[in-house]
Amino acid sequence: MPGPVAPIIRTAAKAVVLHDGRILLQRANWEGQECYFLPGGGQHPGEALDATVRREVHEETGLTVTVVRMLWLREYIGANHEHADTEASTHRVEAIFHCTPSGDPGKLGGHAEDDLQTGLEWVELETVPRLNLLPHTLRQPITALADGEPVTGYLGDVA
Repeated sequence: MPGPVAPIIRTAAKAVVLHDGRILLQRANWEGQECYFLPGGGQHPGEALDATVRREVHEETGLTVTVVRMLWLREYIGANHEHADTEASTHRVEAIFHCTPSGDPGKLGGHAEDDLQTGLEWVELETVPRLNLLPHTLRQPITALADGEPVTGYLGDVA
């Protein structure tokens, strides 16, 4: 009988790219549902997290961004959530950064889009609570940014 699967920890950086009261989101089709994700992705060995978020945003959106500050740290430990049977070995740690575009925010189009990505969209911050933004846990802290009451820090092990 096989033993427990050892988790693989994957570190990543995501971006909350803000411009003129809007946030840049990736439209996607995931598990048959239309949804949105923050741009960003996996950290390379030897790469600082702020460099990761700049690289990933550029690859996925075509934008060059300036990192303002880290907002949140989020974990996802698959064994603790809905798909524990298939994601028991999944453990992600994501640093989520506030970024601003350094170039023209209207020129979008990355050269290494995610497989699930169906487009990019600047979305008014006040509409975020009504979006199918994944993970849903991010909707509240992003909305707090729009209200001028940012919540920062550790979000926990959230799906």
